[in-house]
Amino acid sequence: MRTFGEHDLDELSALLGAGHVAAIPTDTVYGLAARPDQPRAVEAVYRLKGRPSALALPVLAATLDDVLGLLGQLPPVAVVLARRFWPGALTLVVDAPAELARRVGSQDDTIGLRVPALAVTRRLLARSGPLAVTSANLHGEAPCTDAAQVRAAFGSSPEPIGVLDGGPSSTEPSTVVAVRGGEIEILRAGAIRAEEIAAALL
Repeated sequence: MRTFGEHDLDELSALLGAGHVAAIPTDTVYGLAARPDQPRAVEAVYRLKGRPSALALPVLAATLDDVLGLLGQLPPVAVVLARRFWPGALTLVVDAPAELARRVGSQDDTIGLRVPALAVTRRLLARSGPLAVTSANLHGEAPCTDAAQVRAAFGSSPEPIGVLDGGPSSTEPSTVVAVRGGEIEILRAGAIRAEEIAAALL
């Protein structure tokens, strides 16, 4: 397991492009990341975490424009929420092209999307392109919140993993909101409160 710093982003992006897994910081917790177009790397994320195959991997992107480039379009309500809360701790679950959804393990042609607030993570995403990311921990255990915890959890893994050390992160997860047509449903409470989401849609 090799640790990368903020000056090594090009090298870490190349590692991801070659089909390897990286542990990266976000504004919430550290995550295990893989490029969605690298199926072996996506499989390695599931294997490392012990994540059930029925649980899809959310996707992080550097900007809203990158999300639109990935999907083609977003529901108008999702665009309003994205412009209000991105970069930030809001994950939007929306309909996605079937091929993309399958790449990240979705069973219902939806995908979770987020633009994280942490600047170093967005700089990596600008180089690597969008990444499929799930919290860095064994399934059912507490997420890692710094690089040392990642090394302790996954240091003995036979999978080659790069770790981007971005310092300590928050323990509060993102709020997950499903957008279907003009309707929203909060699937997971998190850093952004329900009343904030409601106010953004007034």
